[in-house]
Amino acid sequence: MTKITINQASKYVGKEVTIGSWILNKRSSGKIAFLQLRDGTGFMQAVVVKESVGEELFKVAKGITQETSLYITGVIKEDERSDFGYEMEVTGIEVIHESVDYPITPKAHGTDFLMDHRHLWLRSKRQHAVMKIRNEIIRATYEFFNDNGFTKIDPPILTGSAPEGTSELFATKYFEEDAFLSQSGQLYMEAAAMAHGKVFSFGPTFRAEKSKTRRHLIEFWMIEPEMAFYEHEDSLEVQEQYVSYIVQSVLKNCQLDLKLLGRDTEKLEKVKAPFPRITYTDAIQFLKEQGFDDIEWGDDFGAPHETAIANHYDLPVFILNYPTGIKPFYMQPNPDEEGTVKCADLIAPEGYGEIIGGSERIWDLELIQSRIKEHGLDPAAYSYYTDLRKYGSVPHSGFGLGLERTVAWLSGVEHVRETSPFPRLLNRLYP
Repeated sequence: MTKITINQASKYVGKEVTIGSWILNKRSSGKIAFLQLRDGTGFMQAVVVKESVGEELFKVAKGITQETSLYITGVIKEDERSDFGYEMEVTGIEVIHESVDYPITPKAHGTDFLMDHRHLWLRSKRQHAVMKIRNEIIRATYEFFNDNGFTKIDPPILTGSAPEGTSELFATKYFEEDAFLSQSGQLYMEAAAMAHGKVFSFGPTFRAEKSKTRRHLIEFWMIEPEMAFYEHEDSLEVQEQYVSYIVQSVLKNCQLDLKLLGRDTEKLEKVKAPFPRITYTDAIQFLKEQGFDDIEWGDDFGAPHETAIANHYDLPVFILNYPTGIKPFYMQPNPDEEGTVKCADLIAPEGYGEIIGGSERIWDLELIQSRIKEHGLDPAAYSYYTDLRKYGSVPHSGFGLGLERTVAWLSGVEHVRETSPFPRLLNRLYP
């Protein structure tokens, strides 16, 4: 018998095939049993008709429990009533392993219970859809940067220095030395850009930030491009082209997943470059006009501030030229507005907050050395970084996109904990 996967069903209409699958759910009506199958590639209904299969096989079908694994054989038929478009008319069932007392039943469960059973919760339709969207963003990311002449470079996860200060680092011992889990691969990507011109990394980053908001994870994944001979404006164009690309890729390749999640795709269809831009200074003025009397020039934005700005545009919006004092040491001063740096945060619409932070990097040796001292950092730990300004320094820019926030935005889920397969939260290290 030909073995196929559920996502291949359209190629086998009218043919008898076997699918290795699990039982997501089942129901029966008199002499017909309806089995909801999942196999990792998709979901499909299998129909067992007692008159066709006989008493014994029908009894097996009615007794199958949730998450039992099996080989199921039958004829693929078109089914216009389902979003998937196909179903199986069953002719045979071979149980592989019976699942007993599966803990996540079709009834409602609390978040803590589901997070304790995250290893099983991943099997649900909703979580499956979110992970498929995450996978499509990753696939489209590699496609975009490969097609645009970038080289993938992998920065270290264990580092001896911090790109954005030491207050949010996880410290560990590296034999006799102090080391940290990486906050960002940026400093190493700058070195890679001086060798390869345009580079990008994709890997885990860690922030020891004691935050419980729906936007924060302790461990998350970042896409970090770095580009030699690119000034800030050049980088902004890459950012909006990249974000537009991944949004359109998700719309094209994840239609069933977006529909299952109930995502309003009309809002995503509008996401095409160029994006609106507003300076930090103008954003402060805008917020005051919107009734945010507590915000002052020099303050960083919180979630309500970012949401108010994003809602005004209904598109991803760049906030440009933040004050020097609230940004990392490596950002290039902005000659057009004293006290600010050439940087931008890209704020996603619908309250999902910052998904990209980027800037032009300081490329003058004396200035970067003075900034390192001003921030109380050990110059010796950054000697490799200052070397980049000694030997053929050039203007260069880069940015980092947070994967989980982007997944949350595109899939429309409320909390980033659903966008990571095994999320690490302030009080959660299991499973």
